[in-house]
Amino acid sequence: MCSFIFMMQMWGRFSLDFSFAQQGKCLELLGICRQVAVIRFLMNFWNPRVDPSLSAKDLLFDGVPVRVYQPKTPSAGPRKGFMFFHGGAGMIGSIGKRLRLSAREHLSRVVVSVGYRLSPEHLPPAQYKDCLAATIHLIQNAASHGVDPSKIIVGGDSAGGNYASVVAQKLVERSDLPKLRAQVQIYGKFQFIDFNLPSYQQNSSMDTSLLGQLLKGSHVPDSMRLKYGKWLSPDNIPERFKARGYKQVPLAPYEPEVYRQLRELLEPDISCLFAEDSVIQKLPETLIVSCEYDVLRDDTLLYKKCLEDNGVKVSWFHAENGFHGMINFFKGFIFYTFVGWRSALLMLF
Repeated sequence: MCSFIFMMQMWGRFSLDFSFAQQGKCLELLGICRQVAVIRFLMNFWNPRVDPSLSAKDLLFDGVPVRVYQPKTPSAGPRKGFMFFHGGAGMIGSIGKRLRLSAREHLSRVVVSVGYRLSPEHLPPAQYKDCLAATIHLIQNAASHGVDPSKIIVGGDSAGGNYASVVAQKLVERSDLPKLRAQVQIYGKFQFIDFNLPSYQQNSSMDTSLLGQLLKGSHVPDSMRLKYGKWLSPDNIPERFKARGYKQVPLAPYEPEVYRQLRELLEPDISCLFAEDSVIQKLPETLIVSCEYDVLRDDTLLYKKCLEDNGVKVSWFHAENGFHGMINFFKGFIFYTFVGWRSALLMLF
């Protein structure tokens, strides 16, 4: 339990370091309301309007709130489906945030935005379990929503990308369900072992004193570090991504008590990179987007290599001037301006 609270606090500090967080902190210090409540309230103003050619229905998928977007124009056959899990460190975001497609592109697609439970009111693994339950519901009830169950994609940004990976991993063992068509990862977080990768050093400007042993790596047993070293080594990061600066940091001695408190962070349900190769090899085709100015950039690069080395087909697009959370600050998805991103998504979708 302690490790889950710590994870959300840490992820939130990496992901929510902007003016909304500062405003919320001031109000919290004044005793008016909690910081997370302020951030949620302000972020809701960023939700896009629904295209008039689309219908938006709020439903429950196995008890999980969802918003289903689909064209008002009747379809000649089943449409493709996209389960979208919003980002926000597991603490903010809502079903109002969705993957925005034009009306023309929406003609053959149904988009489901999942309103999973948020922390700190609901601690992990509540978030990914809601995403999994909603996805299974759509697969099992695809016909009633006009969706082809063999053409369902899961995806999300930031924390939502993490949940999409967990959902994909859980579903590979479900022989009773149709396989996912693909997964889409937009600057997700995939491991909680190494916080000294180049992208963390290059893009972290916050005070990290409170992260202590986690950043030093003293929560990781030597045996575990050896086991996952093939995926976590900085040698797996292409040299061009080290050009802005990188210094190898000596590992801190292993502290069993720290591991005891934080060990849940190292489970595959949280650190997707550490799933067994036998699971990774069964994952569907994957589209990955990374941003240069993002502490999670290298998590994405390492996950990409892990998938490729296990024979999973990967399409990758890197935003040279991108930053974490950037899709929240522009009308529509700014990634549509990147060469290849739009066409790659629509080929999958």
